[in-house]
Amino acid sequence: MWAVIEKYPDAYSLFVDPGIQEIVTKYNRDYLHWEELRRRKLPVEAEKLWAVIKSSRSMQARHIEFGEWDFQYVQSNETLRRLHLLDTRGAGNLEGRPCGVSAADRRRYIVNSLMEEAIASSQLEGAATTREAAKQMLRQKRRPRDYSEKMIVNGYRTIRRIADMKSRTIDVDTLLEIHREIIRDTMENPADEGKFRDNNDIVVADPQDSSKIYHTPPDYRKIPALMQEFCEFASSDEDEFIHPLIKGIMLHFLIGYTHPFIDGNGRCARSVFYWYMLSRGYWLFEYMPISRILLHSKTKYARAYLYTETDENDLTYFINYNLSAIEKALEDLEEYIVRKKEEQAAAMQLIESAENLNLRQADILKTLFEESDRLFSIAEIMGKYNVAYDTARRDMQYLSELGYIEQIKVRNKLMYRYSGVTG
Repeated sequence: MWAVIEKYPDAYSLFVDPGIQEIVTKYNRDYLHWEELRRRKLPVEAEKLWAVIKSSRSMQARHIEFGEWDFQYVQSNETLRRLHLLDTRGAGNLEGRPCGVSAADRRRYIVNSLMEEAIASSQLEGAATTREAAKQMLRQKRRPRDYSEKMIVNGYRTIRRIADMKSRTIDVDTLLEIHREIIRDTMENPADEGKFRDNNDIVVADPQDSSKIYHTPPDYRKIPALMQEFCEFASSDEDEFIHPLIKGIMLHFLIGYTHPFIDGNGRCARSVFYWYMLSRGYWLFEYMPISRILLHSKTKYARAYLYTETDENDLTYFINYNLSAIEKALEDLEEYIVRKKEEQAAAMQLIESAENLNLRQADILKTLFEESDRLFSIAEIMGKYNVAYDTARRDMQYLSELGYIEQIKVRNKLMYRYSGVTG
């Protein structure tokens, strides 16, 4: 930054020009990187305008020290708007009873979200399988057949464990435990599971030109101390306040920046972000598969890392991109809930008006519908409706023949569930 400012010491005098003020305000609002700015048609020399923009940003920046590096970020009005929205708009959407979302629905939303998160996070790192095939594998609890499926199963197990360990303080051992779970049985050398890298054979380069190096991670000998500092930063809220969403995004970035492992850094970074948000009371993140949004905008995700690394560790690019992705995930969740509630209302109306069902059969179907995230046995139906085994079996068989419910064999025992289960 200082090089371009020193090159144009009088650049800030341009700021008295209302036209330049307007341009600087706009480009700071959009938070353009030099690569974007230099391609614009500008009223003054691009480098000179960049010096003005960098000066204005430096006056607003907050700084974070990590190891030997200085990171900074700017909280624009747009950043504050998104933080406020994400702090308030989700409140009560799923937890509150007035919205009509049942406990069974909430459980199903969580399971679906955890699956989506594990699948998308693995696909970001190259897992070659379809979303539908991966979800079927997870639902059936089928053993993974190849490397890609192992990545997804590991991711799903890890994200479920993290949801249960949100009250724990993260330390180096926990970080290594998360990594071990994420890459279990996928490393060429199993000894690398849950272990920091022991070499420097890793750089971030241009995919089209490997000679163009964008970022060289820290020397491997510094990693233990850096990760100890990382865990202290993640666990402490005693220093200058950083909004939890911003701090979670910083943690996500710092693992990618440090690259402490030979493989699995991206998945580990996203898992730590997920842990941090849940640990700070952001329960809504259990329902929002953020990685699916990152996957759908993979180029922008990579660019957000790159822009931070090539603009003097300005985290604003990475923060802004991730806040945008989280906002989109929230919108998707809200749309999903509305759509599911409409589907459920239509299904309930169909059940209640079905002329081919007697009252007991209609009530059985309503029970399976309302608890559509679990399986029922004939014995349960016998007990609930106080009927003989043959009567319960005939009712379930009849509902199955009509297509309302489906039969599933579990350990040679027939179980039943509502056939409208979708994800």
